[in-house]
This record gives sequence, structure tokens and C-alpha cells, in this order.
Amino acid sequence: MDYEKLVNLATDVGCRLMSSGAEIYRVEDSVSRVLRAYGVEAPEVFALPNCLIVSINTPDGRPITRMRRIPVHGTDIEELDIYNEISRELCSQTPPVGEALDMLSRITSVRRSFRPTEVLLGYSFATAFFTLLFGGSVMDAVCAFVCGSAVGLCLMFGSKIAGRNGFFLTVLGSAVAAFLAHLFVVGGLGFDVDTITIGVLMLLVPGVPLTNAMREILAGDIYSGLSRAAEAILTAAAIALGVAVGIALGLPV
Repeated sequence: MDYEKLVNLATDVGCRLMSSGAEIYRVEDSVSRVLRAYGVEAPEVFALPNCLIVSINTPDGRPITRMRRIPVHGTDIEELDIYNEISRELCSQTPPVGEALDMLSRITSVRRSFRPTEVLLGYSFATAFFTLLFGGSVMDAVCAFVCGSAVGLCLMFGSKIAGRNGFFLTVLGSAVAAFLAHLFVVGGLGFDVDTITIGVLMLLVPGVPLTNAMREILAGDIYSGLSRAAEAILTAAAIALGVAVGIALGLPV
């Protein structure tokens, strides 16, 4: 058994799971199960939202450790399901390590790509739906539809300027949402600026990070939970700051 390749295999599986948005416990459990399926006793796996450390001892007592940094990522349920299924397949069938590595290398990207127009329509319909859900009128939903497209453009093309600076993008998107909502209401197209704004801001609310943070804190993964909670708090602060800027810009209108 080539334990160097085995550790590379398990680490790659864990990194792909984490990059698709898997919970910390799922990543640690999946990597441990893969290593045990190939005969490794008592593997050590430690994961954080942006780091994965895997360590084993070979039968002759030689330690092997791998540490990988995970780049900033979101959540892709479809991709997560695919890699979760691959980890289960490795545990149940245990193909040769080289063959398993080749199988992973062939999966360069399972994330579906969408045209910019499709993404913008998704943003727009989501904001219109939330506006109606929160009690807005049909005209409020139409205004939110346009605001959602504007926020979507900020998120899509603002990343070319800000890179992975999510705080800046959130401030920009929320400022645009608040300003346009105020503009539409002042112009007589919408009726409730608060409902329109809240409906659009649902695009930016950090629901998944906050939920994962609470789940991980309750499960005992304190460091990971605090990290995700800090991310959610910073995102909420960015939304508040952006709305304040948007309202300030809209007041003279």
C-alpha cells in the first residue's frame, strides 16, 4: 500500500467536500472513514473552514501528514452530494488508490455554470418573491425585481474589482438596494420602501453560514463555529452599513 498516495486521496476528498460547503463534522468523518476503509487505524483529521490537516501512522510507525488550505468558498448542494457519494463509494468498494486518484482527477468541475442572464433572472425573481412574501404589493415586487437585477450586477461584476472581498461586495449590493428602493418609491412606482429593501436584501443575508455556525458550536466544533459566526456577523454589519449609505444617498432625491 502506498500510504503517501492514500493520504493524498483522503485529503483531496476532504478538500473537495469542504470547498462545496460541507459541514466540518462531515468532512472529518468522511476523511476518517475513507482512511479506515483502506486499513488505516486511528487516523487524525482536523478541519477548519479554510484548513484541513490529515495525519496517519503507517504500519511501520512512519508518520505522514498533509495540510491543505481551502480557498474562500460558498455552498453548492449538488456538488456536495456528488463528492459525498464518491466518499461513500470509496468506503464501500475501496478501489486501488491509483484508480481512485484518477477518478477524482477526472472530476475537474461538477459545478454547473449558468449564463449571466440566467443568474440575473434568478436574483430578480427571488427578490420579487420575497417582497410579496413580506406583504408588498405587485408594484413593490416589480420594483424589487429591478433592484434584484441591479444587485446581481454589482455582485457579478464587482468581484472583478474587489476580488474575494465579500465585505465590500455586500456593502455595495445593500447600498444599491436601499438607494434604488427609495428612488422607486419617491418616483411613485413603489409603495413601501422598507418591504422592497428587505426583499432585495434577502439575497445578501448570511443564512447558511449562521446556521452552520450554530450547528458546529452545538456539536463541539467551537473554533469552526466561531469562525463562521464571525463571518455571518461581519456580513450583517456590511448589510447595515450599505443600507445606511444607500438611505443617505437617497434622502436628497
